[in-house]
Amino acid sequence: MVRIINVLEGGLVLFDPFREYAIEELIEQGYEIGTPWDAVSLFEEKVAEYAGSKYAVAIDNCTDALFLCLKYLKCDEKDQTITVPKKTYVSVPMTIHNAGCKFDFEDLEWQGIYQLKPYPIYDSALRFTKGMYVQDSFQCLSFHRKKVLKLTKGGMILTNDLAAAEWFKTVRAKGRHPHKDTLYTNEVFTEMGWNMYMPPEYAARGLLIFNQLPEENKDAGGSNLYHDLAKQPVFGGI
Repeated sequence: MVRIINVLEGGLVLFDPFREYAIEELIEQGYEIGTPWDAVSLFEEKVAEYAGSKYAVAIDNCTDALFLCLKYLKCDEKDQTITVPKKTYVSVPMTIHNAGCKFDFEDLEWQGIYQLKPYPIYDSALRFTKGMYVQDSFQCLSFHRKKVLKLTKGGMILTNDLAAAEWFKTVRAKGRHPHKDTLYTNEVFTEMGWNMYMPPEYAARGLLIFNQLPEENKDAGGSNLYHDLAKQPVFGGI
Protein backbone atom coordinates (compact mmCIF):
# COMPACT_ATOMS: atom_id res chain seq x y z
CA MET A 1 0.00 0.00 0.00
CA VAL A 2 1.49 3.34 -1.09
CA ARG A 3 -0.05 6.75 -0.49
CA ILE A 4 0.85 10.00 -2.31
CA ILE A 5 1.67 12.78 0.15
CA ASN A 6 3.30 15.49 -1.98
CA VAL A 7 4.29 16.59 -5.46
CA LEU A 8 7.70 18.12 -6.11
CA GLU A 9 8.89 19.47 -9.50
CA GLY A 10 6.43 17.30 -11.38
CA GLY A 11 7.50 14.11 -9.61
CA LEU A 12 5.56 12.12 -7.03
CA VAL A 13 6.82 11.78 -3.47
CA LEU A 14 5.51 8.50 -2.10
CA PHE A 15 4.98 7.36 1.47
CA ASP A 16 4.72 3.70 2.41
CA PRO A 17 3.02 3.38 5.83
CA PHE A 18 4.44 -0.12 6.32
CA ARG A 19 8.08 0.87 5.98
CA GLU A 20 9.99 1.36 9.21
CA TYR A 21 12.17 4.30 8.27
CA ALA A 22 14.06 4.56 11.55
CA ILE A 23 15.05 0.90 11.35
CA GLU A 24 16.27 1.43 7.80
CA GLU A 25 18.35 4.37 9.02
CA LEU A 26 19.97 2.19 11.69
CA ILE A 27 20.86 -0.40 9.06
CA GLU A 28 22.39 2.32 6.88
CA GLN A 29 24.46 3.39 9.89
CA GLY A 30 25.88 -0.13 10.19
CA TYR A 31 23.73 -1.70 12.91
CA GLU A 32 23.08 -5.43 12.48
CA ILE A 33 19.32 -5.91 12.43
CA GLY A 34 17.92 -9.25 11.36
CA THR A 35 14.34 -8.57 12.44
CA PRO A 36 12.69 -5.31 13.59
CA TRP A 37 12.75 -6.56 17.19
CA ASP A 38 16.55 -6.37 17.14
CA ALA A 39 16.10 -2.58 17.30
CA VAL A 40 14.44 -2.98 20.70
CA SER A 41 17.32 -5.09 22.02
CA LEU A 42 19.91 -2.63 20.67
CA PHE A 43 18.16 0.30 22.33
CA GLU A 44 17.96 -1.60 25.63
CA GLU A 45 21.65 -2.54 25.52
CA LYS A 46 22.73 1.04 24.78
CA VAL A 47 20.64 2.51 27.61
CA ALA A 48 21.77 -0.10 30.17
CA GLU A 49 25.44 0.53 29.37
CA TYR A 50 24.89 4.30 29.52
CA ALA A 51 22.95 4.25 32.79
CA GLY A 52 25.16 1.72 34.58
CA SER A 53 22.69 -1.14 35.02
CA LYS A 54 23.11 -4.73 33.89
CA TYR A 55 19.80 -4.76 32.06
CA ALA A 56 17.23 -2.41 30.57
CA VAL A 57 13.75 -3.46 29.47
CA ALA A 58 11.83 -1.30 27.02
CA ILE A 59 8.20 -0.58 27.97
CA ASP A 60 5.55 1.53 26.25
CA ASN A 61 5.72 4.27 28.94
CA CYS A 62 7.04 5.04 32.42
CA THR A 63 3.67 4.61 34.11
CA ASP A 64 3.41 1.03 32.88
CA ALA A 65 7.04 0.46 33.88
CA LEU A 66 6.14 1.42 37.46
CA PHE A 67 3.08 -0.86 37.30
CA LEU A 68 5.16 -3.86 36.24
CA CYS A 69 7.68 -3.24 39.02
CA LEU A 70 4.88 -3.16 41.60
CA LYS A 71 3.52 -6.41 40.22
CA TYR A 72 6.93 -8.11 40.12
CA LEU A 73 7.54 -7.27 43.78
CA LYS A 74 3.98 -8.43 44.62
CA CYS A 75 3.33 -5.16 46.40
CA ASP A 76 -0.42 -5.79 46.21
CA GLU A 77 0.01 -8.84 48.46
CA LYS A 78 1.69 -6.83 51.22
CA ASP A 79 0.00 -4.66 53.82
CA GLN A 80 2.29 -1.74 53.08
CA THR A 81 1.32 1.80 52.11
CA ILE A 82 3.45 3.24 49.32
CA THR A 83 4.52 6.84 49.84
CA VAL A 84 5.07 9.24 46.94
CA PRO A 85 5.53 13.02 46.75
CA LYS A 86 2.28 14.97 46.68
CA LYS A 87 3.75 16.97 43.79
CA THR A 88 4.26 14.47 41.01
CA TYR A 89 2.53 13.36 37.84
CA VAL A 90 -1.03 12.16 38.40
CA SER A 91 -0.50 8.74 36.80
CA VAL A 92 1.87 7.64 39.58
CA PRO A 93 -0.65 7.33 42.45
CA MET A 94 -3.21 6.10 39.93
CA THR A 95 -1.00 3.23 38.79
CA ILE A 96 -0.23 2.33 42.43
CA HIS A 97 -3.99 2.11 43.00
CA ASN A 98 -4.54 0.17 39.76
CA ALA A 99 -1.85 -2.30 40.81
CA GLY A 100 -3.93 -3.07 43.91
CA CYS A 101 -1.78 -1.16 46.41
CA LYS A 102 -2.40 1.56 48.96
CA PHE A 103 -0.65 4.91 48.70
CA ASP A 104 -0.13 8.08 50.66
CA PHE A 105 1.39 11.46 49.86
CA GLU A 106 4.33 13.19 51.51
CA ASP A 107 5.49 16.77 51.28
CA LEU A 108 8.82 16.24 49.55
CA GLU A 109 10.82 18.41 47.21
CA TRP A 110 12.62 16.36 44.58
CA GLN A 111 14.58 16.80 41.38
CA GLY A 112 14.69 14.32 38.53
CA ILE A 113 14.01 11.18 40.54
CA TYR A 114 12.28 9.91 43.69
CA GLN A 115 11.52 6.59 45.39
CA LEU A 116 8.19 4.81 45.76
CA LYS A 117 8.87 4.16 49.43
CA PRO A 118 9.57 1.67 50.95
CA TYR A 119 10.22 -0.35 47.79
CA PRO A 120 13.37 -0.15 45.65
CA ILE A 121 11.32 1.37 42.83
CA TYR A 122 12.33 4.78 41.49
CA ASP A 123 10.43 7.13 39.23
CA SER A 124 13.20 8.58 37.06
CA ALA A 125 10.93 10.14 34.45
CA LEU A 126 12.78 13.47 34.60
CA ARG A 127 16.36 12.17 34.79
CA PHE A 128 18.39 10.70 31.95
CA THR A 129 22.14 11.08 32.22
CA LYS A 130 25.23 8.88 32.21
CA GLY A 131 25.71 6.65 35.28
CA MET A 132 22.32 7.54 36.74
CA TYR A 133 21.32 4.02 37.80
CA VAL A 134 20.52 3.56 41.50
CA GLN A 135 22.26 0.25 42.09
CA ASP A 136 20.05 -2.81 42.70
CA SER A 137 16.88 -0.82 42.19
CA PHE A 138 14.07 -0.93 39.67
CA GLN A 139 14.50 2.47 38.04
CA CYS A 140 11.80 3.56 35.60
CA LEU A 141 12.54 5.96 32.73
CA SER A 142 10.34 8.08 30.51
CA PHE A 143 10.94 9.06 26.88
CA HIS A 144 8.65 11.89 25.84
CA ARG A 145 8.85 15.27 24.13
CA LYS A 146 8.94 17.01 27.54
CA LYS A 147 11.70 14.73 28.84
CA VAL A 148 15.43 14.50 28.09
CA LEU A 149 15.13 11.82 25.40
CA LYS A 150 12.35 13.28 23.29
CA LEU A 151 10.65 10.23 21.84
CA THR A 152 6.91 10.46 21.21
CA LYS A 153 6.24 7.87 23.90
CA GLY A 154 8.22 5.20 25.66
CA GLY A 155 9.94 4.05 28.84
CA MET A 156 12.36 1.52 30.31
CA ILE A 157 13.07 -0.37 33.50
CA LEU A 158 16.69 -0.46 34.64
CA THR A 159 17.65 -3.41 36.84
CA ASN A 160 20.55 -5.64 37.86
CA ASP A 161 18.18 -8.59 38.39
CA LEU A 162 18.26 -11.05 35.48
CA ALA A 163 15.15 -12.93 36.64
CA ALA A 164 13.23 -9.66 36.88
CA ALA A 165 14.40 -8.53 33.43
CA GLU A 166 13.24 -11.80 31.86
CA TRP A 167 9.89 -11.54 33.64
CA PHE A 168 9.38 -7.96 32.46
CA LYS A 169 10.19 -8.96 28.87
CA THR A 170 7.60 -11.74 29.01
CA VAL A 171 4.70 -9.94 30.68
CA ARG A 172 5.14 -6.69 28.71
CA ALA A 173 4.17 -8.69 25.59
CA LYS A 174 1.01 -10.46 26.78
CA GLY A 175 2.94 -13.38 28.23
CA ARG A 176 4.98 -14.10 25.12
CA HIS A 177 8.55 -15.17 25.73
CA PRO A 178 11.32 -12.90 24.43
CA HIS A 179 12.71 -15.21 21.76
CA LYS A 180 12.46 -13.86 18.24
CA ASP A 181 12.45 -17.36 16.70
CA THR A 182 9.29 -18.43 18.53
CA LEU A 183 6.18 -18.02 16.38
CA TYR A 184 2.92 -17.06 18.06
CA THR A 185 1.37 -20.37 17.03
CA ASN A 186 4.21 -22.23 18.79
CA GLU A 187 4.20 -20.10 21.95
CA VAL A 188 3.72 -21.74 25.35
CA PHE A 189 2.12 -19.22 27.70
CA THR A 190 3.22 -19.50 31.32
CA GLU A 191 2.49 -15.99 32.65
CA MET A 192 -0.47 -13.63 32.57
CA GLY A 193 0.74 -10.51 30.79
CA TRP A 194 -0.15 -7.03 29.59
CA ASN A 195 0.06 -5.11 26.31
CA MET A 196 2.95 -2.86 27.36
CA TYR A 197 5.75 -3.48 24.87
CA MET A 198 7.70 -0.82 22.95
CA PRO A 199 7.21 -1.16 19.16
CA PRO A 200 10.42 -1.66 17.14
CA GLU A 201 9.97 1.57 15.19
CA TYR A 202 9.79 3.54 18.45
CA ALA A 203 12.90 1.78 19.73
CA ALA A 204 14.77 2.56 16.51
CA ARG A 205 13.78 6.22 16.72
CA GLY A 206 14.78 6.23 20.38
CA LEU A 207 18.23 4.88 19.55
CA LEU A 208 18.72 7.48 16.81
CA ILE A 209 17.79 10.25 19.29
CA PHE A 210 19.97 8.69 22.01
CA ASN A 211 22.99 8.74 19.71
CA GLN A 212 22.65 12.52 19.39
CA LEU A 213 22.41 13.25 23.12
CA PRO A 214 25.39 14.42 25.20
CA GLU A 215 26.58 12.06 27.92
CA GLU A 216 25.65 14.45 30.72
CA ASN A 217 22.13 15.89 30.79
CA LYS A 218 20.39 18.16 33.28
CA ASP A 219 17.22 16.92 34.93
CA ALA A 220 14.07 17.90 33.05
CA GLY A 221 12.52 19.18 36.28
CA GLY A 222 11.16 18.04 39.61
CA SER A 223 8.43 18.76 42.13
CA ASN A 224 8.33 22.37 40.97
CA LEU A 225 6.53 21.26 37.78
CA TYR A 226 3.52 19.82 39.57
CA HIS A 227 0.67 20.94 41.82
CA ASP A 228 -0.50 19.25 45.02
CA LEU A 229 -2.29 16.00 44.13
CA ALA A 230 -3.45 15.57 47.73
CA LYS A 231 -5.95 18.37 47.06
CA GLN A 232 -7.50 16.59 44.06
CA PRO A 233 -11.01 15.12 44.56
CA VAL A 234 -10.06 11.75 43.05
CA PHE A 235 -7.52 11.30 45.87
CA GLY A 236 -9.84 12.47 48.63
CA GLY A 237 -8.89 16.15 48.59
CA ILE A 238 -11.13 19.17 48.46
